Amino acid sequence: MFKGKGFNKKFNLDFPKPVKEGEEYDVEITETGSRGDGIARIKNFVIFVPGVQKGEKKRIKIVRVARKFAIGEVKETVDKTSTESKGETV
Repeated sequence: MFKGKGFNKKFNLDFPKPVKEGEEYDVEITETGSRGDGIARIKNFVIFVPGVQKGEKKRIKIVRVARKFAIGEVKETVDKTSTESKGETV
C-alpha cells in the first residue's frame, strides 16, 4: 500500500527503560486499568500496580519489566508530608 523511504521499518522497542527489576520507587497512581489495576508512570513508562486506587501514593517494588510496561507490588504507603524518597517520584 505505502511505498518509499521510511515505510515498513520496524521500530526499536529495546530502548532503555526508566525502571529496573528489584528497585523501589515512590509513585502516585494516576489511572485505573481495564482490569482494575492501578497505573503509575515514570518518565511516561507505564507501571501496573495491582490492588491500589487512583490518587494513592505508594512505594512500590518493580517485580517485572517488559518491553512496554512494568509490574510493581506495593511495599508501603507513602506519607504525604514526607519529602524524602528512596526512588523517583512521579
